Amino acid sequence: MAVLTIIAGVPLYSTVQEAVAWARANGISGSHTHGWQGQTGYMGGTSHNITTQGPTTTTFTQQTSTMQTTPTPQTTSTTTTTSSGGGGY
Repeated sequence: MAVLTIIAGVPLYSTVQEAVAWARANGISGSHTHGWQGQTGYMGGTSHNITTQGPTTTTFTQQTSTMQTTPTPQTTSTTTTTSSGGGGY
C-alpha cells in the first residue's frame, strides 16, 4: 500500500482500492478524493466528515494477554466447644 500522507489521522492512498480496503476494515464504505502535492489521493469513506467522525479512524491490532488464574481454595474453619458441667459459654 502506498500511503501518500496522513490527513486528520486518516491515511491518504495512491489508489482507490487501498482506500476502500481501509474503509471496509474500519466499518465504513466507499472513498473520496483529496488533492495532495499535485496528485489525486484516495481516502476511505464517502466523505471526509464521515471518515473522521466515524466509529474508528485507524485500523489497529489490539493484543490481549491471557491471564491464567488458579482458584483460591476455600478454607472452612470449624470450632467445637465442649462443656462438661456448669458455666459453659
